[in-house]
Amino acid sequence: MKKTFLVAALAGLVGFAGGNAFWYLASPLWIDIEVSETANAAETANLLGTGTFAGADAIHQGSGNAEVFQGTDGKRIVRFTDFEVTNGPDLKVWLVANPNVTEASDVTGSEYVALGPLKGNIGDQNYDIPADLDLEKFTSVVIWCEQFGVLFASASLK
Repeated sequence: MKKTFLVAALAGLVGFAGGNAFWYLASPLWIDIEVSETANAAETANLLGTGTFAGADAIHQGSGNAEVFQGTDGKRIVRFTDFEVTNGPDLKVWLVANPNVTEASDVTGSEYVALGPLKGNIGDQNYDIPADLDLEKFTSVVIWCEQFGVLFASASLK
C-alpha cells in the first residue's frame, strides 16, 4: 500500500512538472499575441532606415517591416508594421551590429543592444532606441529567444 502511494505520488509529480514544462514551451505555438500600437506624425518625422523581416529557418518564421524613425523631439524608435513572427518563450527585440543576420552565430558573435521584450508576435508595435546608441553601428533588428539562444527573425536596416 505504501509503495503504491509512493509510485502514484511520484508519477503525479513527474506528470505535473512535465505538463507545466510542455505548456511553457509549446503553448506559444498556438497562442498568438496581437498588438496594435500607433505612432503619431511627430514620432515618425524622419525616416532613418528600413528593413524587411525574414525567418531564421523553417520553424522560426517572420515577416513584416522594421522602420527606424527620429521624432521632432529627437527621440528614436524602431517601428514594426505588418509584423508577424512565430511565437515562442522569452522573445526579445535586439539591435545587432552585424549587418546581415541569417543565423544565431551572427547574433552571438556580434554586439547587441536589447530594446525589451517582444510585445506581441503579430501586429504593429514600437520600441524606443537609447539616445546614445550609434545607429551607424547597429544595423539589424532581430527577434531573439533569450532563454534558449535561438534566432526567430531578422531585418537588415538600409
